[in-house]
Amino acid sequence: MKNIHFIAIGGAIMHQLALALQRQGYTVSGSDDEINDPAKSNLAAAGLLPSQFCWDASKITKNIDAIVLGMHAKGDNPELLAAKEMGIPIFSFPQYVYEVSKNKKRVVVAGSHGKTTITSMIMHILKHQGVAFDYLVGARVAGFDQSVQLTDAPIIVLEGDEYPASVEEKRPKIFFYHPHISVLSGIAWDHINVFPTYENYFSQFEQYLHGMDAGAKLFYNKEDSEVSRVVTTSASHLSVTPYVTPPFHYEDGTPVMDTATGPVKVSVFGRHNLLNMQAAIDVCMELGVSEADCYRAIASFTGAARRLEKVKEEKNLLVYRDFAHAPSKLKATLNAVREAYPTHHLVACFELHTFSSLNEQFLSEYAHSMDAADDAIVFFSHHALSMKGLPPLDPASVKKYFDKDDVNVIDDKTTLEATVRRMISAGNGADGKPVFLLLMSSGTFDGIDWNTVSSQ
Repeated sequence: MKNIHFIAIGGAIMHQLALALQRQGYTVSGSDDEINDPAKSNLAAAGLLPSQFCWDASKITKNIDAIVLGMHAKGDNPELLAAKEMGIPIFSFPQYVYEVSKNKKRVVVAGSHGKTTITSMIMHILKHQGVAFDYLVGARVAGFDQSVQLTDAPIIVLEGDEYPASVEEKRPKIFFYHPHISVLSGIAWDHINVFPTYENYFSQFEQYLHGMDAGAKLFYNKEDSEVSRVVTTSASHLSVTPYVTPPFHYEDGTPVMDTATGPVKVSVFGRHNLLNMQAAIDVCMELGVSEADCYRAIASFTGAARRLEKVKEEKNLLVYRDFAHAPSKLKATLNAVREAYPTHHLVACFELHTFSSLNEQFLSEYAHSMDAADDAIVFFSHHALSMKGLPPLDPASVKKYFDKDDVNVIDDKTTLEATVRRMISAGNGADGKPVFLLLMSSGTFDGIDWNTVSSQ
């Protein structure tokens, strides 16, 4: 199958898969009704940007060997209907990734949180050791030019995702990878639009484990009670190994792992990241890398994009951003900053942006998730609510759900900018301490330029 057409080519992973296949010599085409940067620029540079942003059934011809269907496409998409009529094979992107990696050793990182970071850490260690591998990861990773690579390498490392594969195939993406080695990092309810109850969400991981081949290797987070529960009920046919947060201490804000071969300074902080690091090291050792080489490699890992990523450092002011959006991620990220920077005044700014976070049925899950902040701000935009087809939210109701008396709930971009400026005025918090500004969102805070806001 060398002639591939992408329906909804503008997706973050979809366009990266298209580029990876083009680099492998495939003939690639695609359509979408909206494409934004970075996908737009990346596709244009490769000559794959559609001349018009629309669906066009005439693009579907008998010369096409396969369709890769993105989640953005609806069931009545004219290109999809034309492909069905012509009998062209249709794959979701995880199905197609499996098709091109059937002969590889597949490593899949699954779970509600930590997936991108663990995947990135595995990639970093393997690259450091000169191991040939392919990969699919959901963020930009330092040292890698793209987020999807497909070659003749014998190993592929995949960031798993429990979200549905496509409108045609509504089972979670992780169901299609059939891993030889997997990580299960955590289970915390998410994607309420797809999994309306926690029990329904939990069952996806039960099914995932049941679907793994007997004897496959599973590394699981023993510190997560729900992960331990699903392993007990659904992983008796697997070779299971638990992992926990490794021993460590801080030296001037820098975490130092206390290993059998001596102290190892690392460049990322937070208990959750050191827990992620242990999972990555376990996987790489399973792939044949020695423990000592894993430690040598991981010392230089600086993190994936928007995962506790430093934006700015000035006298009395640190600015970091993080992708945290689910309650468990929010709490872990804030606790990590609080532990690593105990003498800073922590200003935490969180945007409700996902369907789940903007849904009043789910908001109670955020109770006490921002307690570690000295100043806590929750922001949402009415435009985001409208785009997701959700009813209006009342700031007073949102405040109630976070169960923190002094949380500031803001629904206006200008007010948000002014509030943050006041809280970090000249890099000193209300208590005179240096400020740590933590920006947490899967969106853009309505396009705010934080460099301008945080300028001193």
